[in-house]
Amino acid sequence: MTCETLWEIAKAEVEKRESNGSEGDGAEIGEKSVFFIGSKNGGKTTIILRSLDRDEPPKPTLALEYTYGRKAKGHNTPKDIAHFWELGGGTSLLDLISIPITSDALRTFSIVLVLDLSKPNDIWPTMENLLQATKTHVDKVIMKLGKTDSTAASEMRQKIRSNMQKDHPDRELIDPFPIPLVIIGSKYDIFQDFDSEKRKVICKTLRFVAHYYGASLMFTSKSEALLLKIRGVINQLAFGIGKSKSICVDQNKPLFITAGLDSLSNIGSPPVPDNDIGKFHARSPMELWKKVYEKLFPPKSIDTLKDIKDPAKDPQYAESEVDEMRIQKDQELEQYKKSSSKSWKQIELDS
Repeated sequence: MTCETLWEIAKAEVEKRESNGSEGDGAEIGEKSVFFIGSKNGGKTTIILRSLDRDEPPKPTLALEYTYGRKAKGHNTPKDIAHFWELGGGTSLLDLISIPITSDALRTFSIVLVLDLSKPNDIWPTMENLLQATKTHVDKVIMKLGKTDSTAASEMRQKIRSNMQKDHPDRELIDPFPIPLVIIGSKYDIFQDFDSEKRKVICKTLRFVAHYYGASLMFTSKSEALLLKIRGVINQLAFGIGKSKSICVDQNKPLFITAGLDSLSNIGSPPVPDNDIGKFHARSPMELWKKVYEKLFPPKSIDTLKDIKDPAKDPQYAESEVDEMRIQKDQELEQYKKSSSKSWKQIELDS
């Protein structure tokens, strides 16, 4: 009996559907993967559905979910395939990050990090935990790939730096993420009503992080115009269609900065008085920005596992026969616990 991974099953299903209704005359079909991670209830599913032109209400993502889309680049050409993965639970299911990121898929893989702007105290820990876990796994996969195909691994490292012009002043000062990364700040409609000083800190911090990792940064909300811009970015990642070179760095407007178009000089130093910056003992620029950010927005202690609902009690997964059997087994378990407890008490009395 063979044991297939979720990725292998999903890929086989796509290939099966393609073979049942193939298009074109033997032209090669492109495949890319986009992995959505980020804040719990941050709007990841909504962005995916809009990118795929699916008019359906988003459902909570409990663990790791997969879907796919198909799009033709031109008339009478075969449709390329995009694999969409979404990690639910915020930062509570980091172990699942390794499932979709494989050596076979890595060369055409992108990460989309969605951060809930309406919860600024959660932004840094969510961003840090998810990016660290993802980067650690990607580095392992690239290292493993390098042992069997050193050329491919080298090309991946070089490709990620190609987003930045060779004469960019920050070229040697940043540390690009090993695969393409887009950071999306969601719920801008709530964020825009924040105090201007708070918005300034959040905007400058996210600009620094995005620039340091060679990532694109953009804000979105329920606004149709903003969703269309995000959809264009996702289509570029998923299907290679139309790369935008737009830029908006005004903190009073939704940020939109394509990778490689920002600079440390434009971002400026961390937003603290000059005479206070020496009080932050940091070993790196990233650590300095973190300390400055967390002084204004201290992270909340989150029990990440407790706020995940039990799928067995979620009404969207209701199955009457299964649920009845579950209730019966739960009752049997309770009876067993009670009888066991009585038995032990009797033994203690007898002794």
